[in-house]
Amino acid sequence: MEFKDNIELKVLLLAIYKKEADESLKEILKMMDNNRVFDLKTGKQYLKELRNLGFLNDDELTFVGIETAKKVELEFKI
Repeated sequence: MEFKDNIELKVLLLAIYKKEADESLKEILKMMDNNRVFDLKTGKQYLKELRNLGFLNDDELTFVGIETAKKVELEFKI
């Protein structure tokens, strides 16, 4: 799965970057499911992919993940 070609993966990364301090990843996935971005099963696969790409470590974004999320945010602003 290519990160640059997957809009849903980018949206999830941005949502994790923008999440409130008291929000969990599970809550973010439920929000995505409620908004019909993707279902919970797909969301869990995306979290695994973000971990494999080195963007997510446990429940926090890595430095690389934060930098990538900032780029994604700029991409969506254009």
